[in-house]
Amino acid sequence: MPDNEEIFAKVQEALVEALGVEDDEVTPEATLQGDLDAESIDFLDIVFRLEKAFDIKIERGELFPEDILTNKDYVADGKLNEVGMTKLRERMPFANLEAFEKDPQVQKLGKQLTVEDMCNFVAHKMG
Repeated sequence: MPDNEEIFAKVQEALVEALGVEDDEVTPEATLQGDLDAESIDFLDIVFRLEKAFDIKIERGELFPEDILTNKDYVADGKLNEVGMTKLRERMPFANLEAFEKDPQVQKLGKQLTVEDMCNFVAHKMG
């Protein structure tokens, strides 16, 4: 299994290629949508590049669990309820969800996911 530096380097390369950003913009704390301007269509390219770089298979909804974020049993008035947060934590153990938990507006999740979360996802997936 690659170490954290190798994982970061490959995630950084995938994001640079998918998003057309500079290497120095892709820091561990950079957010995908907020800092790197990733759009929903970009996530397909990012997933493809991560699969290729790490020789892994990422199932639809595994990295970004849309099924939870759009389920009326878990979302009310655009916010995840406690059951939805529990499901999200189970599906995204690799992500730091502390800030999102304070204001769980569904549209804010993508703006809070970081490059470090992506690296943690890869390590989790490979582990």
